[in-house]
Amino acid sequence: MLKERRMVAEQIAEALFEAEAAIDAAISKTAQLTGVMPALRTQAGASALIGQHAVEHASQAIMALAEARRAIVETHKELSVAQEQIGLGAVMVGTDGTKPPTTAIRAGRRIAAVASSEAA
Repeated sequence: MLKERRMVAEQIAEALFEAEAAIDAAISKTAQLTGVMPALRTQAGASALIGQHAVEHASQAIMALAEARRAIVETHKELSVAQEQIGLGAVMVGTDGTKPPTTAIRAGRRIAAVASSEAA
């Protein structure tokens, strides 16, 4: 049974990492597009009004992708919890070992929360 759970966890991890990479690539490509549009407009000698809506929409796409990234990161965290729940908490699944331990992530969030509340 443990072997089957490990195999399933590996398949889920692979799909998760592919989804994370796809979102990151989409953010990068969309940011590249957003950055190149004003430069090309300038090269063409066109008015700043030309393509403004396209820049705004591309910027909105980046924000939507950032929200998608936040959601996939939350998915990753929830899958880490599920991994522990099925008895695979001590097993690294599908990573190169660079993922910080969950406790470090939680501690970082607490520090950030304290810092932001002190700044307010």
